[in-house]
Order: sequence, then C-alpha cells, then structure tokens
Amino acid sequence: MRTLSTFLAFCLCVFGGSGVTQSNLPEPVTAPHIATFSIVARDPETGDYGVAVQSRYFAVGDVVPHAAAETGAIATQARGNLLYGAQGLALLAEGKAADDVIEQLVNPDPLRSERQVGVVDQRGHAASYTGEECLPWAGGRTGDNYAVQGNLLAGPQVVNAMATAFETAPGDFATRLVYALAAGQAAGGDARGRQSAALLVVRKEGGYLGLTDRHVDLHVEDHPTPIRELARLLEIRQSQLARTHATELLQQAEDGEEDQRADLYKEAQAQMEHALELYPEDDYGWWVLARIRLLQGERDAAAAAAQRALIENPAWRRLPASTRSSLGVPPELIKALLEIDTFRRVWGSLSPETSAAAQ
Repeated sequence: MRTLSTFLAFCLCVFGGSGVTQSNLPEPVTAPHIATFSIVARDPETGDYGVAVQSRYFAVGDVVPHAAAETGAIATQARGNLLYGAQGLALLAEGKAADDVIEQLVNPDPLRSERQVGVVDQRGHAASYTGEECLPWAGGRTGDNYAVQGNLLAGPQVVNAMATAFETAPGDFATRLVYALAAGQAAGGDARGRQSAALLVVRKEGGYLGLTDRHVDLHVEDHPTPIRELARLLEIRQSQLARTHATELLQQAEDGEEDQRADLYKEAQAQMEHALELYPEDDYGWWVLARIRLLQGERDAAAAAAQRALIENPAWRRLPASTRSSLGVPPELIKALLEIDTFRRVWGSLSPETSAAAQ
C-alpha cells in the first residue's frame, strides 16, 4: 500500500434550536474571500466527522472547518461566514438534514450569493451550496457521506478529482480526507496557488486523555506545500495514537494474567514499530520500544532502541532520574539497560557530572 507521502509525491510529479436571522449575521463588507477547496465527510464505520481544506489564504483552518462529534460537519468559505459553523452545528444537533441546514443558513443571509458551504449530517447525507457570485470556477459535488466544494479553482476537475480520491483511496478516514486534498491540488487546486491547509476530525472523547472530541486537529498556517506538510503532521499524529495504544497494551500485560502477557507484548511491539515507522524521530517512542524488548528478554534489541532514543534526543542524558521516571523512563529500566555492554558504553561517554545525574 502506498504511503500518504508517496501518493503526494506521485500527484505532484504526474499532475505538476437555533433560528438564523439577518440581524445576527456579521457585517460582510470587510470579510475576505476564502477562495479554497474543501471536503466535509462522515465515516460510516467509526461515526467520525471531518473537514479538510486548502487555500491560498493564511490560516484557512481558523475559518472554514467546523465539526461536532455525533452531530455533523460544516465548511464555510468564499466570503466565509463563521456563524454558519456554530448555528449550522446547532441545527444538525436537532436532527436537521443537510439540505435543510443550508436552506436555514443561507436564506436569511443578505450575502448568500457570495457564500459557499458544505454540510454532512447525522445520517451521512451531504449537501453543498455555491452562491452565484462566488469567484469562478466555483461549485461542488456530493456523494454518500461527503461533500466537496471550492471556489476560484482551476476548474471543475478539482472537485471531481477530490470526490474520486475520497471514494477510492486506501487508509483510515483522516488519511482519505488528505488524499482528497492532494488529488484536488494535483488537478489544479486554487487558481491563485497554495498557502495553508487544515484537517479536523472529531470523535466522541477521541481527543487528549478523552477530555475533548478533537481526535485530529492539525493546521498548516503558511507553507509552500501545505498539503504535503499536513500529511507529515498527520503521520506524526497517527504515530502518537499507535504509541498510546502500545503503552495501553503494556499496562494490560502488567495488570492481566501471566499467560496473556507474551501475546500482549507482541501486540504492543507491533504497534510501537508501526508508530516509529511513521515517525522515527520520536525519542520517547524508542524508550517504549526498549522497554517492550527488554520485557521479552531481547536485550540487544532493547539496547539498540534505547541508544536510538538518545541519538534522537541527547537531552535525556541530562535529565535527573526522577524527571525521566515521571516521563515514563523509570530508573529500573536504565539500570537493566546498563547491564548491557553496548548501552553501558553510551552512558560511559557522559561527563562524570552528567553520568551521576543520569543514574
């Protein structure tokens, strides 16, 4: 299976209770045109909702994407109206259909002819609206569980390519959203060029420590190749998620029955190796892998992983033992590793002061 980065390189090579009233709409005169292309979508397998967007506009992620777990997703662009986000999500939470939400948003809006919006609802139905005064080429396309739309584009081929990519691309939901952006850019993208991109995926309690619903929330504010950079950030986020799963499996092994530990260790190792394949610069991840290897009796592999952690971030050597322990690298792990010649030689290269602090 092609990695997301490979696909991006391939593309670049080949294709070069909430009524809405006019009174609470923002004053439109100073609002900039957010000329861009976006996709709003729902994953029927997980129930996740997401928005991905790219534009020749600084920090497009601050304007266009809006989503709520178990509710729906909205993209507001062209002469973007931020109230469409909050008010549209409130309508979706009431169970309104995507078409009805767009109707209730745009009908009372005096600048509806300059608005563009995409919506996907709780049932996966999608709708896209393009005002007649949006800068050409402007339009959209809908399919099962998604809507794509854009304005000031190179042509209709942009949204068509996005739709095809989202429907056929491999990988998880977030990856497919970025594939859609990459395909749109490869087909011509924003006629002015490119500058920023964003990806938002919401899942119930899918964010940090389960305290938020923002499962993936990535912004590229200003970059010569924002979609490529967004793909890189997504791989780091996916690596973090895999590492978290690995540490959870380790905890299960410690808390569970002894006869289950070997299988849990193997599964944790597979997760951690996958995480490090996505983001090999993750120094903490190499410490987790070292611990997993050591627990399986693989001393040389454990030492190699720990050494890689120090290569990626030599600052670990200077941290007091109590600090390292708080960060998930306990003294007993270092002590066990120091019994391995190759690792002990690494510690031996430290100054006496640093070595004392490290132990």
